[in-house]
Amino acid sequence: MAVTRLKRKDRKNKARQNNKQRVIKQLLSTPVIKNVDIEELKARFTTTAPAATSAATAAE
Repeated sequence: MAVTRLKRKDRKNKARQNNKQRVIKQLLSTPVIKNVDIEELKARFTTTAPAATSAATAAE
């Protein structure tokens, strides 16, 4: 009996495997944010937001 290679299935399996590896590498490459002061970030946004909106309205 002749051996038949399932080329399309082989390509699909390789693509699936490569996609999974790429996703894992992307997840591992993103830096982990540590020691974030949430209160400071909130204070920045509350002070910056009104100034930005008033500057935008003054430009009009």
